[in-house]
Order: sequence, then structure tokens, then C-alpha cells
Amino acid sequence: MTAISMRVLRVLALCGLIGVTACSATYQNHGYVPPENDLENLIVGVDTRATVDDLIGPPSVSGMVGDGDYYYVRSRKRTYMMLRPQVIEREVLAISFNDDDTIANIERFGLEDGQIVPLSRRVTDSSVVKNGFLRQVLSNIGALNPEQLFGE
Repeated sequence: MTAISMRVLRVLALCGLIGVTACSATYQNHGYVPPENDLENLIVGVDTRATVDDLIGPPSVSGMVGDGDYYYVRSRKRTYMMLRPQVIEREVLAISFNDDDTIANIERFGLEDGQIVPLSRRVTDSSVVKNGFLRQVLSNIGALNPEQLFGE
């Protein structure tokens, strides 16, 4: 083989390697859920919110009220080429509390337990949709007040 054909072969091999690595999936981890052995130290009905904060730490998400329940959320997304990222794993740990701040319940939920929540989108109607730019400019001519232009 000549030197030129070896270069062409190397360039083709490099292009093939770049093409194969570009098509591989990338994964993104987000959030934190405490491991099961840390949760074994919590006793329902005995331990308090302060104990949970000390043993496993405060969550990044809590209930709507300031003293609401604790939610630990962890998710894993896979992105493949230019396609939309897909959630392949999600885990939610919910710790609910009684009125006296003792633990009422500890629950785990996975992606298979989830439900699709329809989001409503509210859009404010614009009053200038039917008026073109020139019509908007010309309609403001009668609304000018000379006192505002030249001061007092």
C-alpha cells in the first residue's frame, strides 16, 4: 500500500470511530434518595422531623406548606443522538409527618407507579393580532398630547 492509501484508510477509520461514538447514548443522573440502610434507622411514630434532618439530611423538595412532608427524588435520563431525552428511571421517597412532627409514613414510588399529569396552558389573548404595524402607528397619532412632548 502506498502512503496516500494508508492516510485515506486512517481517515476513514477515524470517521467511523467518531460516527460510532456520536451515536452512543448519554446518561444524566439528577437528585438524591437516601439508601435503604439509612432508612432502617428511622422508626415510624417515634422519630421526628429533626431526627430525619440529622440522619439522612433535609430534602431538596418539601411539601407546599413550610412544615410539609419530605420528598426525595432521584431520576436518570437517557439521551440518544438528537432525540428527546427519555426518563428511564425515577424513584421518589415520601416521608409524611403527623401534627406533632413525628414520622407518620415512609413510602417509595418508582417510575411504574407514576401517572401522567396533564398540564393546562393558559395563554393571554393579544388585542393587536388583527391590527398590522402601520395601523397601530397611525392609530396613535390622535392620542399624542403636545404637553407630554415638550414638557410644561
